[in-house]
Amino acid sequence: DDLGWQDVGCYDIDEPCPMETPRIDALAKEGVLFWQAYAPAPTCAPTRCAIMSGVHPARAQKTHVVGGNPPRPHHKTGHAMMPPWYSGRMPEDEFTLAKAMQQAGYATGHCGKWHMAINHNAFPDATDQGFSWSRHDLGVTRKMTPHRLTGFATAQQDDPYKLDADGFPFDQNTADALTFIEEHQTEPFFLYCATWLVHTPIHTRGKALLEKYCRKLGVEPNASEPERWTEPGQKNPFYCAMVEQLDHYVGQIFDYLDETPDPRWPGHSLRENTFVIFTSDNGGMERTPGEIITDNYPLDRGKISLMEGGTRVPLIITGPGIPAGVQSDVMVNGLDFYPTILSWIGREPAPNKQLDGLSLAHLLQTDPTDATLVTNADGQPRDTMVWHFPNSVALESTIRIGGYKLVRNYNHAHEPDRLPLELYQLYKTEEGKQVRVDIEEANNLAASDPERARTMNDRLTAILTSMHASYPYNNPAYHAAGPRAKQVPQVTGVKQTGRRVHFTFVENGADVIRADLIFTRNGNQKFEEWFRTPATLSADGSATATLPEGTTHYLLNLIDENNFLISYPDVPDGVQMNKTKETFAPHAIAVH
Repeated sequence: DDLGWQDVGCYDIDEPCPMETPRIDALAKEGVLFWQAYAPAPTCAPTRCAIMSGVHPARAQKTHVVGGNPPRPHHKTGHAMMPPWYSGRMPEDEFTLAKAMQQAGYATGHCGKWHMAINHNAFPDATDQGFSWSRHDLGVTRKMTPHRLTGFATAQQDDPYKLDADGFPFDQNTADALTFIEEHQTEPFFLYCATWLVHTPIHTRGKALLEKYCRKLGVEPNASEPERWTEPGQKNPFYCAMVEQLDHYVGQIFDYLDETPDPRWPGHSLRENTFVIFTSDNGGMERTPGEIITDNYPLDRGKISLMEGGTRVPLIITGPGIPAGVQSDVMVNGLDFYPTILSWIGREPAPNKQLDGLSLAHLLQTDPTDATLVTNADGQPRDTMVWHFPNSVALESTIRIGGYKLVRNYNHAHEPDRLPLELYQLYKTEEGKQVRVDIEEANNLAASDPERARTMNDRLTAILTSMHASYPYNNPAYHAAGPRAKQVPQVTGVKQTGRRVHFTFVENGADVIRADLIFTRNGNQKFEEWFRTPATLSADGSATATLPEGTTHYLLNLIDENNFLISYPDVPDGVQMNKTKETFAPHAIAVH
């Protein structure tokens, strides 16, 4: 969780990595390490949903965390654009990888973080999505109180984080993973082990481990402000300790697999008959308010960005028939896991099942360095990947074709330091091998190579259009929105007859080109969740829609030809909602 590309020893390039990860490094020597592996998204929830569903975040309308809210700007007058509506969950009826494994006769287990709904404890949960066994414990990542220099683990028997023989705190999340394997080792099993490490809060319950990194880095925590850390680079001792803890707990799982005989294959260990995929859900989180966590250099930026630091992740794969000690420059993605695992167990995708990734099985078991072995449906080698993040402050989409990457900035008109398009050459090919050129994304080639930028931008548009992707909208309340903001439509009336709802509006100089009904079935509830369905526009200045069964509250979104969105009724901005913690239902129309 949030483990960066440069936070693991075996991925270290340029500046030395201070984190010690001997077990993960050893895993890399036992299988294939991918240098150009990507998460499907720059934040956790969309990546997790994409891995489990096999569906691209843009196609799934699941592009960021939380979701399931009416579109609104974060700050009413301070933000020029607002994200589109995006789903708060993976669909309940999604034929997940877990369901496919269950159908194939595998015991399916999940432990740790889920976060594929609007809240960690909201519906649908792991057991609603194909897992017969699930544990959610936060383990060693549970927040230390009153601050992170108190509550360190001890050797006392009654300490819930009792130090083990190696001096590491007990982690219930890891214990849950081991329990699942122990309980299901006599049958085929599939375990989705989603540790909370190394997500915030940044702390360690291992005092000796913290002191070790303080000495190694030549730093000291500030006792008067223990939650602050302002040293730049990879010099946060709390974070370094968390990474080494992660390494230790991963090692405990590997040890169990190595030391436990396979009951179904006498004379062999469980490890010999188990595929292992080790990866992260997005790039490293470089900072939060008041704390520098890590540095993804030489990659630019980190989590919540589509620059390389936000999407490039560690990926190591081991298992039967996979060669050891191979390092690969083949471009791969977390979307590839679903079809790869199906290939490993000899299953075809379910009929009509959308899978946006490709199987890596042939690549892994033939020549993991040969990119021509990963082929699209037309038999041609894959050379293109797309990311879409119309959210947060990033508001961008990217496409990579071969060694080139294009970045499209949606909010460029209001950010002087951002251009509409950025073009970077990450790699070049010399004598059949990829050679690093500008993985730092420091040299924008859009002006010097406009034809390539245009062609890649057109290709990005075509792919996103085929996925029915949603885009950010202009905010008419923005303080510098310009004269076109005064041309937005105005709703003049609404009438509900049964489940049929009819809105009237007047245009004020700009044509309305789209109308959406935004509705909820659980208004005013703890996990209130909103959905989107199209409304029908008529030439007489009206929009009609049928309220889905069970709707409790609804509102209308109108989008004009200048991409401005208005909501009727108006809803509070993100700042107000975060402050009041209220639901949207009191601001919407109640069904009568």
